[in-house]
Amino acid sequence: MGFVDEVPVPVSEDWADWLVYARALSEAGDPRGEAIRLEHRGAPADDPELAALYRQVERDCGLDGLRADGSWRLGWSRGFLDTAGFRLTEGTGPADGTARRRRALVVRLLAELPHGGDHDPDDPEQWEAALVDVLLRHPAAGRLRTLELRLTDHHHSAGRAAAALAARQRPRLAELYLGHHYDTLFELHRTSTGRPLEVERYLHDPVVPHEAGRALWPALPALRSLELEGAFLFDDVVHEELTHLRTRGAVFSDGSLFGTSTPGLVALEVEIDDDVHGTVGSNLQLEELAPAGYPRLRHLDLGAATFEPEEAGDLVVLAEHPLLPQLESLTVRELVIEDTDAERDPLAVLTALAPRFAHLELRVAGAIEVEGAEVGELERVLAALGLAPDAR
Repeated sequence: MGFVDEVPVPVSEDWADWLVYARALSEAGDPRGEAIRLEHRGAPADDPELAALYRQVERDCGLDGLRADGSWRLGWSRGFLDTAGFRLTEGTGPADGTARRRRALVVRLLAELPHGGDHDPDDPEQWEAALVDVLLRHPAAGRLRTLELRLTDHHHSAGRAAAALAARQRPRLAELYLGHHYDTLFELHRTSTGRPLEVERYLHDPVVPHEAGRALWPALPALRSLELEGAFLFDDVVHEELTHLRTRGAVFSDGSLFGTSTPGLVALEVEIDDDVHGTVGSNLQLEELAPAGYPRLRHLDLGAATFEPEEAGDLVVLAEHPLLPQLESLTVRELVIEDTDAERDPLAVLTALAPRFAHLELRVAGAIEVEGAEVGELERVLAALGLAPDAR
């Protein structure tokens, strides 16, 4: 039988409501009813009886092949998927048995389950998109709490994933990772078939189409933690309740490091390095972090962010930043001050900057180097910054 979705799903987390729901499911012949009762009695996720019931649920609703394929990792709770993680397993070469099985699985899923748009099962680079699409559009995914999408053929699957998520409200989805492996900006990305993909083609024209990107964020009202990785995935993140954002790479299509529509952020972590041409961004990009756009931001982590050197490095820019007074913690990549001006003593520069950071917890992820400074004097100033050399 199929996935029973005619019975109203409880809105609250109260077990009394869920036991009523479980009874209705059992009367309809849905094994999720017994699974819910086992969970109510305290059965852990790895309980053999509970696991067997959910394997039966996966067979009944047409999702059984996903676990065997190995790309999806699925966790069930109260009759619905609670956690899901995707990473495409290897084996898409034309002579590989995994490829034949995956193609057959994709053909079956597209024939039996709802999906968005057209997928070409003869194109191995579209298989990932199909595997993601059918799972996220399935009623069983309506109560996802955490979702991890580590994509390979993201030029097809990222947009499909966003559209599938936006196809229905996700009232519980609080944590989301979406992206693809990233090392160096503008490097060629390798698809599952080994074909090189030029990522710069998406500059100003994001991987996730504009319409899908705009529709995604309103469908995730409970989203609080978001991690994006890759190049030029979205125009922007538009979410007033998001509190934690981590970006790895230039995830916004205009090449900027900071979005403009997440006023609820409490913590922001940005990771970016030089591109394939050896070029790094300017510290002037930090000006985009205006207090009016980030009124609740308290924790800023730039420990893995490389910027074009300015006088006194990042600290001299951040010391003048209007956002600094509201921060409770700040992490920078390095603290390097060189003697580039005969009239400027590097240690004196650091000494003058120190009071501006006294109200927060300052961390330095990498090197601390102040040219010409005596060890004792440097340790004194570092102590004022809370940066004893052995405490970094």
